[in-house]
Amino acid sequence: MAATILVVEDEPAIQELIAYNLKQAGHQPLRADNAEQALILVANALPDLVLLDWMLPGLSGIELARRLRADKRTRAIPIIMLTARSDEQDKLQGLETGADDYITKPFSPRELNARIKAVLRRRAPEMTDDMVQLGGLKLDPASHRVTGNGEPVDLGPTEFRLLHFLMTHAERVHSRTQLLDQIWGDHVFVEERTVDVHIRRLRKALEPTELDALVQTVRGTGYRFSAS
Repeated sequence: MAATILVVEDEPAIQELIAYNLKQAGHQPLRADNAEQALILVANALPDLVLLDWMLPGLSGIELARRLRADKRTRAIPIIMLTARSDEQDKLQGLETGADDYITKPFSPRELNARIKAVLRRRAPEMTDDMVQLGGLKLDPASHRVTGNGEPVDLGPTEFRLLHFLMTHAERVHSRTQLLDQIWGDHVFVEERTVDVHIRRLRKALEPTELDALVQTVRGTGYRFSAS
């Protein structure tokens, strides 16, 4: 599944190469030459992942990573550090700052794509094309198909994204605000009751398979997917 990936890299040739390979892999790259530009982009809309160069002019990549981790709004964004530093101590510093992974330059496009996929699988599984199977439901992001107990389930795009997110975060309770941020984006103004409307549509689509009860309402809190 396509992810929006912010590339924070001050070397134009490397930035261009990374952006090109991200597009080839089906992702949407955003570009920043320095930390200040990156903060402006993040303020406008949250990316799904940040590729962050260690050595940036002005505010360093390490300091930017610290700021992202310190902010409640951005602390969950996966971060992969890019650097020419190969010392173990440097790697530990990057990881202790909050980076999810660390790639030493030069690296191949294949390695970068593999690392991105691995980090997204751990931190944002709803952004991968991995098939999800739980409680009789089978969701395939690549083909955009859902089946319940072997029967096809017809979902609209919003209901599909909603179900994908809930299934990849099974047993966790999500508030309406959290679901709005994840499904619609944190800079889109949508009323909270909109979530209730789409949850009802999702359950109605699941009714013929008798799996609608998997999408549960947690009174006074929000919704969760539970196969137990």
